[in-house]
Amino acid sequence: MSNLRELRRTYGFDEVAIAPGAITVNPEMTDTSFKLGDVSIDIPVLGSAMDAVANPNFIGKMHGQGALSVMNLEGVQTRYEDPESVLLEVVEAGNDMVTTVMQKVYSAPIKEDLIGKRVEEIKSTGSKCAVSLTPAVTKAYAPIAVEAGADMIVVQSTVTTARHSSNSIKGLQFPELLEMVKVPIVVGNCVGYDVATEIMETGIHGVLVGVGPGAACTTREVTGVGIPQVTATMDCAQARDDFFQRTGKYIPIITDGGIRTGGELCKAIASGADAVMIGTPLAQSEEAPGKGFNWGMASPHPALPRGTRVNVGVKGTLKELFYGPSSVSNGTQNLIGALKVCMGMVGARSIKEMHSAEVVVAPSIKTEGKHYQLGLE
Repeated sequence: MSNLRELRRTYGFDEVAIAPGAITVNPEMTDTSFKLGDVSIDIPVLGSAMDAVANPNFIGKMHGQGALSVMNLEGVQTRYEDPESVLLEVVEAGNDMVTTVMQKVYSAPIKEDLIGKRVEEIKSTGSKCAVSLTPAVTKAYAPIAVEAGADMIVVQSTVTTARHSSNSIKGLQFPELLEMVKVPIVVGNCVGYDVATEIMETGIHGVLVGVGPGAACTTREVTGVGIPQVTATMDCAQARDDFFQRTGKYIPIITDGGIRTGGELCKAIASGADAVMIGTPLAQSEEAPGKGFNWGMASPHPALPRGTRVNVGVKGTLKELFYGPSSVSNGTQNLIGALKVCMGMVGARSIKEMHSAEVVVAPSIKTEGKHYQLGLE
């Protein structure tokens, strides 16, 4: 029998570990900063563009912790003058009604005047303003956001490619968009070397990596599409490095989704990420507008609601999430403390040096010697 298809082995966070380095450094000497274009932040963390974790007030609080949140310009913030009451409607809906409620809520039209208003509200907090759009509406709304003061545009869909087949006469062309708006453009999401390379060649400034790993995302269950995050990050990081060697232009990659613990954050960076994007850990903060709930950006689709509202609970403050002190032993708090300790263990003074850390296949890393923790004895 000819043409047998071989499956490529891919790896997620639970299947790998970071090897300690030959040299160690004091965690206090490590630099966790991240820069993309004119936007600089103290810690390599971006907040997902989900309505449960990104209103202007929350974005200001993220800025206070040294991070950057992205706001969804197609969510409740731009559809309603009073989005807080609408968020409450989603939060308080019964489980049997929540999909219907979300479809109703997100069927209201986007009000263009609210785009500029929300951008100004974000800027008034002292934070840089990053906003997210899907490709279909980017040309219409990105210039409005930039004129109001937006500092970064994130063009985001579940799967993004530089080449897209469409029935419309002309889809979104990134070089054309770059002519329209003179701010950094981050594009996502992708998971492979070739697609990442093609996206970088369009002239954009950053790439989001990940299809379907988020806790509130059901893309993998509904469509069967996705690549585990360690392999996806490594493949796209290789594309970034090869592109840099060829052109001298460094395009940061941001691992988006599936990161809940400090260990997973460290593994994403060691796999080659320049920063990570998280959603559900932020939704668990006391400051989050979702009040202990989170839901995906694709939820409102009328025929195929691919997101689900998840009750994630309220676990602590943003400060505890990023810097501790941790009140739990499962690694879900003090993420930046964990990152700095890990960087010290592998001898990395910067995020880029962390990319040189050895990552090994380690399927028993979470269970080896942990019988008592796992309740097996």
